[in-house]
Amino acid sequence: GMQSHLQALLSLYKLFCPEQVTITLPGKMKTYFKNSEGPWKAAITAVRQRNQGTSPLSQAVFLGTCQPQSRKRKWNAQLVIPASSKNTNNLKGDKENNHVHLFSTNESFPVEQLRTFPQLLQNIHCLEFPSQMGSVLTHPLLLHYMNCVKDESIYLRLYYWMGQMLQEECTWCVVDNPDEEEFKSFLETIYKAECFLQEGFSACEEFLYKTLPLWDGLCCRSAVLRLVSWIPPSSFSDIKSYLYDPLAQLFFTSSIYFKCSVLESLKELLHNWLNCNVIQVDLEFSS
Repeated sequence: GMQSHLQALLSLYKLFCPEQVTITLPGKMKTYFKNSEGPWKAAITAVRQRNQGTSPLSQAVFLGTCQPQSRKRKWNAQLVIPASSKNTNNLKGDKENNHVHLFSTNESFPVEQLRTFPQLLQNIHCLEFPSQMGSVLTHPLLLHYMNCVKDESIYLRLYYWMGQMLQEECTWCVVDNPDEEEFKSFLETIYKAECFLQEGFSACEEFLYKTLPLWDGLCCRSAVLRLVSWIPPSSFSDIKSYLYDPLAQLFFTSSIYFKCSVLESLKELLHNWLNCNVIQVDLEFSS
């Protein structure tokens, strides 16, 4: 007899090729396959709402997710965050000397007092990282610290924070987020941090792979293409599916300026990959 998963497969065939399935299938059955058109429907709805300017949707639409996300930002969840340490009691220390003793293990140096590179060198063993990781992106000394320490917990905290902010603020995936300039500035800040570190963020890579199929090629174009140039080296199949194919659809239907911008971004991507490979070879040779 007919089994439920076979009926679901036949119903999927009948949806796309009705002439191939001649038997009668029940109208109600368990859903076994996720609707692949979800992201496109979400993108079309977002464009329609922006163009009409009436009856705005009450919930955010991001990559076809069904869970509504509130666009009311918390009072302390701005995109550009000032550096602040986790323990505010540390601010009661010696503000004139702005340093701690070299062999002190019980004290930590608050990030609010970090002003110069010598301070960073003197207190790097007891530096207290900020409570909100977003402040790292605009703090050159903390970026230096990330390069020196290579603490996995720091990168994980930054990964989760950045991934959430990119998802909630993306102007072409979230219906009721019209502030394109603020999001563009946020992307520019991420790009500058990547240039400083000379490596791309994994959260940014995932964001590009998820949202490029929905991108119109216009919104925050310069910032998006700059981020593309810092995608970490990965397999060709992933690059082709998640990067080349979405860009190719826009490439063949866009202006000469856009074509040149894409080629420039891919050239910079190749340049960064070659530099990364040279550094890796040098490290292996020296070891």
